[in-house]
Amino acid sequence: MGRHSLPDEYGAAAPDPRPRARARGRTVAIATVLVLAVAAGTAVAGRNGLLPLGGSCADEAVRVDVVAAPDIAPALRQAATHIRDKEVTSDGHCMDVRVTPRDAYQVADALRAGKGGEYEVWVPDSALWLDRAGSDSDSTPVTPTGNLAATPVGVAMLPSAARSLGWPSKTYSWAELTAAATSGEKLRLGTADPARSAPGLLALTMVGASAAEAGDKDNTQVAEAAKILASRMSDSDGQVLDTLARDDSGTEQGNPRRNQALILTEQAAHRHNAGTEEEEGLDLFYPKDGTPLLDYPFTLVDERGQTTDESRAAVRFMTFFGEPEGRRVLARHGFRPESGGADEAVVTAAGGRTPQPYELEEFEPPAPEAVQETLGMWTITVQSARLTTVVDASGSMAQPVPGRDQSRMDVTKASLIQALSQFTPDDEIGLWEFATHLDGDKDFRKLVETRRLGDRDEKGKAHREKLTAAFGDLTPVPDGATGLYDTTLAAYRAAQDSYVSGKFNALVILTDGVNEDPGSISRSSLVAELEGLRDPDRPVPVIAIAVGPAADKEEVKEIAEATGGSGHQVSDPAQIHAVILKAIMEAGSTL
Repeated sequence: MGRHSLPDEYGAAAPDPRPRARARGRTVAIATVLVLAVAAGTAVAGRNGLLPLGGSCADEAVRVDVVAAPDIAPALRQAATHIRDKEVTSDGHCMDVRVTPRDAYQVADALRAGKGGEYEVWVPDSALWLDRAGSDSDSTPVTPTGNLAATPVGVAMLPSAARSLGWPSKTYSWAELTAAATSGEKLRLGTADPARSAPGLLALTMVGASAAEAGDKDNTQVAEAAKILASRMSDSDGQVLDTLARDDSGTEQGNPRRNQALILTEQAAHRHNAGTEEEEGLDLFYPKDGTPLLDYPFTLVDERGQTTDESRAAVRFMTFFGEPEGRRVLARHGFRPESGGADEAVVTAAGGRTPQPYELEEFEPPAPEAVQETLGMWTITVQSARLTTVVDASGSMAQPVPGRDQSRMDVTKASLIQALSQFTPDDEIGLWEFATHLDGDKDFRKLVETRRLGDRDEKGKAHREKLTAAFGDLTPVPDGATGLYDTTLAAYRAAQDSYVSGKFNALVILTDGVNEDPGSISRSSLVAELEGLRDPDRPVPVIAIAVGPAADKEEVKEIAEATGGSGHQVSDPAQIHAVILKAIMEAGSTL
């Protein structure tokens, strides 16, 4: 994916070169105590006529550097100007608050790498980034002290597109709304990269939950939606509005790169509408199964390294937003209070109208595990996959499946072909089969090279067609036993040797039995070999699926986990395609 520079308001300003004094090794009181102490001090100062101070106090001002998400940075700057102009104090000192807009994913990655000491406060748009920032042992410590504001995530549309879906009278779930906006080219839906955008990631997570509630237990609908969104993706929240069609002309509406709908926050729609004519403003859908909130956590960075004056001034800045003037500043910029309660003036300006369900009542945010799984699925979708499928062709695969007039192999082939339909032309997939002594002393045989599904051979035949035909031709080997261990080791080495950077590389192994080759490597030796070959810089997780009652789930699980992968068991081979897709999502979320 190409990366682009951002407009000034969204760009990352250079850090201030002025050295900052730090008091190392001092224990700072926890954030809750600081808030109470600052609030009590402010009340005393007010009674004594000390707040705000008259005259200039610039020489004694405490400097606080704040790095904030670009959408809330203008509101924080306005608040900082008010505090400076009114000479609002912290412990008798004026405050000089400097606000720098910077995308949350950039700050999170820097903090995770142990950097970011040039500012005292970070205000990302979502607490999701705090988990990412603190995910390494060497991460710069961060201390959330409360939330400043809130804004819900919805789907904004040009008026003509919104009317075509019955806005505002007709309401939709996330799954229904996304399906309506991705079912063809009539309504193009854009998003910011969910790996870099909290609104994009939360919305995609909600689509998955909504689809599952509607019966899509295999996550196929959310995977399909993700693939479509990936083709219409912007690098960041600051760029997604630039993809809207500029007017109703045929040229703009017919431009395949222009969108009529966007995954967008209420605040972003508010800001956009404030700069356009009323008839050109966006209309906003609030899905009926809940709209996730951005929560803007006010976060102290490397709190132990701050002076007492810095940390107390930082928290005093936070308490300003709980005061009437601070709340007015946030509302003028299109934000809700941190409780998430709807302000009708903000909603209307953002394009919301009743009966759209813009009130957030008892909404449970997505679980962290669901968000992480969605991010893994998205990562695979964007990066594309490189998979080698290794299928058991031993004689036992000819046994009938209970309740079906088909063999294990017949149902397995159909399930693999169904799974294949979920992959894009950029995905690379190959096929091996194994039994015992298929190729001389080898228990395995390579049937189709691992290549792009969209590639064509010299006769013009697509790789997808060749692979589909090869799946269909798989046949159990009469009297063939299960040569699982040697095959797994050989296939893993081959996958590592052909590793492609920038793709999700994995090995998918399907077997209906335990290893039956007495001359093969032992199970313990295989696990040791795989652990030794595993390379965290070139990960190739094994996704091992035990098919049927004779297969040993614990065996495949131990083998797979040695590579960072996962083992699964299915009683019916028809479940294979769903398990493969789910396992890929889970593996991607841990890489």
